Amino acid sequence: MSEKFLFQVLAECSQTEARAGLFLTPHGIVETPRFMPVGTLANVKTITTAQLGETGAQMVLANTYHLHLQPGEEIVAKAGGLHSFMQWHGPMLTDSGGFQVFSLSELRQVTDEGVTFRSPRDGQVIHITPEKSIQIQNTLGADVIMAFDECPPYPASRTAVEAATNRTYQWLERCIATHQRQDQALFGIVQGGIHLDLRAQAAQALAKLNLPGYAIGGVSVGEPPELIHQIVKATAPFLPREKPRYLMGVGTYREMAQAVAAGVDLFDCVIPTRLARHGAALVQQGNRWNLKNAQFREDFTPLDETCPCYTCQNFTRAYLCHLVRSREILAYTLLSIHNITELVRFTQRMREAILSDSFTTEFAPWLTQAED
Repeated sequence: MSEKFLFQVLAECSQTEARAGLFLTPHGIVETPRFMPVGTLANVKTITTAQLGETGAQMVLANTYHLHLQPGEEIVAKAGGLHSFMQWHGPMLTDSGGFQVFSLSELRQVTDEGVTFRSPRDGQVIHITPEKSIQIQNTLGADVIMAFDECPPYPASRTAVEAATNRTYQWLERCIATHQRQDQALFGIVQGGIHLDLRAQAAQALAKLNLPGYAIGGVSVGEPPELIHQIVKATAPFLPREKPRYLMGVGTYREMAQAVAAGVDLFDCVIPTRLARHGAALVQQGNRWNLKNAQFREDFTPLDETCPCYTCQNFTRAYLCHLVRSREILAYTLLSIHNITELVRFTQRMREAILSDSFTTEFAPWLTQAED
């Protein structure tokens, strides 16, 4: 790991693999475990970076694929890089775009060389290789960049998953050879679908490369939640203890708690802002409230009296209900602020529980019960 990056485990749970740590990056420290909001196009939807900072978020994501299409990495570079372009001065991570490219199943062609696809924006034919993905990410300038990988769908045959897992490793080697910047940490991604033996083999192979960090990818692509838990629990032990572990695309309470128990440190998901745009709020204990419901029309209490967010400190359920019913954009902003704060606080509480070695007691419901 470059001297600009450091991961330190401060405490470990005595009954699980959960750990509390610090991840030092050139733009600041991330206290783990931690939820990371998704800012696909260099913005977390409907909120400013100042508002984002007040949610307790420490690290934010952007997406290589989307930024390559619009506005283009060269424009971002001319603005001084991603941090300057979007005015977020904390740690940042860019996904390689692999998941987005492979979600274009009807528009793309995959070979060992890379992926060719038609832009869903204008139909332009675009070719992305592992080298190209890294070059784009080097230009964008995030602190952590992700290797270009092939994300197999669910369900998929074992043969197809094996091919994608092997190709992901070969592409990772090419990513490593292309990567140029010492102020960016390149993370590898473990694939393997639902096949635990393939996951273990992939994790062991990646661990030998001594990368600054590792991600578990290819989950939350349609498989049942219980399979996600099995995959994470079977994969994490093969990843180096002294490196940060990132579970991609996961952000429900139970999934995060079970992943933390398996030794995962970082998470990202679009859930908080997507729910907000549908008029829904995340509240303690994992409930989701539809603010359109008539029961909130004359409810003049905050969403959560214990929540320190701007929304809960200033507005009532009745006002939020009014905004949602009126389809006011402010509704989406206020609900996004609260929902992000709620998920960040959930991971903060897990961290505090690990530090006090009370994790299995305080989070027992999330570790033992299935979601509705």
